Amino acid sequence: MTMPNSGATPVERAGDLDRIGRALRAAVRDALQRHKRDGDPVAVWRKGQVVWLSPDQIPAASDESSEDTGDRASE
Repeated sequence: MTMPNSGATPVERAGDLDRIGRALRAAVRDALQRHKRDGDPVAVWRKGQVVWLSPDQIPAASDESSEDTGDRASE
């Protein structure tokens, strides 16, 4: 995917943590929805363990939980 040149240097773009975070969340949301649509399970991290979610357990894109399907590693 080609990004339009915003005039920012590579160092400045790498420091834009909000934009990077939004891009990563969108990518995860898209991947989860692709798995759900195609009927494929997906592995997530929950309570310190890897857990497989069946396609019907994957939250819909409109669900708030779609951005965070599992616990954080620090929890």
